[in-house]
Amino acid sequence: MKAHLAKYNTLRNQILVVFLAVMTIVLSFVAIMTYHFGGTLIKDNAEIQLQQTAVQASGRMDTLYKQIDLLTTQAATNPAIQQLLYRLAEGEEATFQQRQSLLTIGNTFQAYSDGIQSFELYSAQNERLFPIDDTSLLDRVDWKWVEEAERAKGRQIWVGNDPDFPDSLLAIRRVSLVDRSFSSGGYLVVRIDPAYFSFSDGTNGNASEDYKILLDSNDQVITSNYDEPILPLLNQHSQTVQMNGQDYILVQETSAITGWRVAIATPVQALTAGTSILGTIIFISAALGLVIFSISSYLFSTVITNPIQKLTKTMKKAREGELYPITADPSTAEINELNLSYNQMVEHTNYLIRMVYEKELIRNQAELKALQAQINPHFLFNTLNALYWLLEDKEEEELADHVLAMSELFRYTISGPKKDEWVTLKTELDHVERYMQLMKMRVGKRLEWNISLPKSYESVKIPKLIIQPIVENAIMHGIENKPGKGHVTITVVPSMRSSSLILSVEDDGPGMPKHVLRAIQNSMETEGISSVKGNGVAVANVHKRLKLHFEGHENNGLEIKSEMGKGTSVSFELPYFTGMRKFYEQ
Repeated sequence: MKAHLAKYNTLRNQILVVFLAVMTIVLSFVAIMTYHFGGTLIKDNAEIQLQQTAVQASGRMDTLYKQIDLLTTQAATNPAIQQLLYRLAEGEEATFQQRQSLLTIGNTFQAYSDGIQSFELYSAQNERLFPIDDTSLLDRVDWKWVEEAERAKGRQIWVGNDPDFPDSLLAIRRVSLVDRSFSSGGYLVVRIDPAYFSFSDGTNGNASEDYKILLDSNDQVITSNYDEPILPLLNQHSQTVQMNGQDYILVQETSAITGWRVAIATPVQALTAGTSILGTIIFISAALGLVIFSISSYLFSTVITNPIQKLTKTMKKAREGELYPITADPSTAEINELNLSYNQMVEHTNYLIRMVYEKELIRNQAELKALQAQINPHFLFNTLNALYWLLEDKEEEELADHVLAMSELFRYTISGPKKDEWVTLKTELDHVERYMQLMKMRVGKRLEWNISLPKSYESVKIPKLIIQPIVENAIMHGIENKPGKGHVTITVVPSMRSSSLILSVEDDGPGMPKHVLRAIQNSMETEGISSVKGNGVAVANVHKRLKLHFEGHENNGLEIKSEMGKGTSVSFELPYFTGMRKFYEQ
């Protein structure tokens, strides 16, 4: 018998038997412990998640409150409101027109938030200035809130339920006069929709049986889907409470900013619903794991005597990689293909991140320049228009035309950076025409130009202010450096590609030496920013804008040609359908 069993007493069988025995014990122990601790962990994690949900909901309420606070601060410091209350403080009377003008201001601030139902402005003597009626401040709020607003010295004070409109909430703040050493000039009362503080944005959990309650610092209910009194439950020390005959886990979060409390109650049964499922999954997993491990142990025991070096090498190849290019040499063609695809994905993702970052950087720079240029633009336009009519009256026709062209040039240039970022070719070339009319004042009759734009291409979309920098360079570096007359030609012709146009700007100036041309081309390729004379945008910047706007197009940048003594030509391809598509998408 012993001799008969001896042939089975091999190293492989010994390893197999030991592994199976150990794994059976381990799987049984792990299954029992996993079920016990897993059930506890599920409940604990659910409570933690519920608490985090309450924290997030409280944070969202703080954000909504801050938005209201910010809008009322802006309204209280509005120059028109400050001036009106200052005059009242100086003993002047507010006219009907002055009070009526507050309607526009109130509507403007009210449009910034869907939670604000109305603004009310009162004088320091508690007389209502807006809306226009004889209501006193003390008719709207209790005197204690007025005193609280005075003590707050301009901070927003939460009142709570509106006595006149039960379905609305009130907040009040004192308007401090900046020009009177921040003394009290009046009061701003804002009426708020309670639905503004609802939990409908996703912070209300997944279970439909949850209860969500929001109370202010005075324990007044702001919003709630629980119809019974909630304060007795909130004041209990136990986290498990009885609600509608069912056990609930109740979590609370109090805001350090507003003092408001967010309470969320979830049925205990919902939190522990996964325990029975967990037990079934553990049993099936343990049985399946034992079968798989038996097969794996048999195969593993067969190759266990292989060289340790081979095993070590195999284990190294099986290591997981992080989210960076994989350099390990895979063992199979399939893994190699996966690694190659992953590396390409990482490279493409990094490229997209860089492109988005650079595009936003250029956009921010353009917005900054536009903001710097928008110093009271209406005053500038009105002044130029007044100067135009003055010159018309004095029959200075030429100067009047130049002033009008300058006014239109400014209006086109300093309009908002996000407004009309894409314009038609005709609009852009009309702007270039006005620019060259102004430049003719500087260059005189030496400057001549010709713009050729077929009517069928007038509505093609193009990035705003993309042509003027090229024309500016042509005039400053071409025409001005040439003795005698100079000519600038702008043409728009179809490309060899059916869906593209070619826009070119040519001058008959002195041209550029080859080393200068190479330096400019290198600057464009390396995405450097080399400023040109005056305030024009760099050629490299224009080249970069074209590449960003027409990404994916084969020829999506500037092409510069120049010959000494003959002039310079700058051209680029305008993808006709790509431009239209991007314009309508934006």
